[in-house]
Amino acid sequence: MKTFPTLLSGILLGLMLLSCQKFVAIKKNSSQAFLVTAEDCQLMLDNYTTMNTGYPLDGEISSDDYYITDASYQLASIPQEEKNLYTWNPSAQRMSAVPNWLNPYKTVYNANLVLQTLDKLQGKGDDPVLLNNLRGAALFYRAYCFWNIAQLYARPYRAATARQDPGIPLRLDADINGTSVRGSVQDTYDRILQDLHEAVNLLANTSSIATRPNRRAAFAMLSRTYLSMGDYPNALINANAALQINNQLLDYNSADVNKHSDRPFQRFHIEVIFHTINYNQSFAPVAGPILSTGFGGFNNVAKIDPVLAASYAPNDLRSKVFIKENFNDMGEPDGTFRFSGNYEPAFFATLFTGLAVDEIYLIRAECYARTGNQDAAMQDLNALLSKRWLTGTYTNMTAATADEALTKVLVERRKELLMRGLRWSDLRRLNKSIIRKVTSGATPNQTITTYTLPAGDPRYTLLFPKEVMDNSSMDQNIR
Repeated sequence: MKTFPTLLSGILLGLMLLSCQKFVAIKKNSSQAFLVTAEDCQLMLDNYTTMNTGYPLDGEISSDDYYITDASYQLASIPQEEKNLYTWNPSAQRMSAVPNWLNPYKTVYNANLVLQTLDKLQGKGDDPVLLNNLRGAALFYRAYCFWNIAQLYARPYRAATARQDPGIPLRLDADINGTSVRGSVQDTYDRILQDLHEAVNLLANTSSIATRPNRRAAFAMLSRTYLSMGDYPNALINANAALQINNQLLDYNSADVNKHSDRPFQRFHIEVIFHTINYNQSFAPVAGPILSTGFGGFNNVAKIDPVLAASYAPNDLRSKVFIKENFNDMGEPDGTFRFSGNYEPAFFATLFTGLAVDEIYLIRAECYARTGNQDAAMQDLNALLSKRWLTGTYTNMTAATADEALTKVLVERRKELLMRGLRWSDLRRLNKSIIRKVTSGATPNQTITTYTLPAGDPRYTLLFPKEVMDNSSMDQNIR
């Protein structure tokens, strides 16, 4: 675990909790004077709580890998704004900027402060390799946060309209009193790509711990970004580059498949390229498809989609590692399922959202399929799945066409990357529709309400939090 000096940590925490003004709710004060050396910069980037935790969760609330029972939906303990997100209410909006907006922008602020300090240190005797690595890490964090914010608050990338579609504020300096301005979607992705490409040329191939960025993580994030843009040739190039550095997969035969185990993985295992977790609003003592207060872990309010749960074959170890049965008060299975495959071994609502080798295999396989190479796509898919099935039981998949290969890859992508914070981005880029039904009232006078999120709907872009709109002059996303 990374450490951070008490004095500097306390000052920065104070900064980050000040009243919400401008775009990140941080006011300028003299604490910047404490960041004067390369060591200070490293300590800033090693602040695990700010740099690696608290990533957005509203994409998971809005996605389709889980459902809320009718009785649970009626609970007063579930905030109305989360019910609105769950049913894609056109007016669904967070009142507070925390966590989905403020938390990643705190990380952007820290990254910008490091970059500003490093500019002042150039030519003053510090090890150039150290300075380059620090700069690369700061650029990586900034790009990583911008991408996560864009998946919620900018329209999905479409090349034909990206220069006109509104993006997100791109804060590139540490002046927290500056005015926030929305660039275009093209501006947003251009900046993400520019930062990541520069980071690739500055970072070391690997790092001592998965909470620190490295070149492999930058290549992996480039592949994720290009995939979300539909730029498959470049996603393929960068997936290849990441896997050339290290392509080790974890054999799930070594994972804890006990039916009662909700922590089957060790933290920072061999597949983890870069470690982040989402924001935790629930302190539930059980693991599950846990998203936030009400929508998760506590009494397993959220349940895994039963069709998805049934899609895992018996010898597919993910059926035991990722999915567990829920039990009623009598200790009997109640026919519903919870998620237990978190790469963050916690009994709390903190889900791993970082970069891992399995995702990069799936990106490369998808890109091979989309560029007409079904054999290579199947080779990657089989390499992954052979590590997921009970030893000696897996039979390699084949595909006669690239379209058939793509279909199989996308099916396995959903099953493999369950609850990783990626499904919402996938739904957006794949132009999918979702339907939910919510029942209210007692039998026989029940009312069933059907909620639909059509492909390409404006609601695939969430509204900026009210607190952000109240403290800025930016235009809100359309409905």
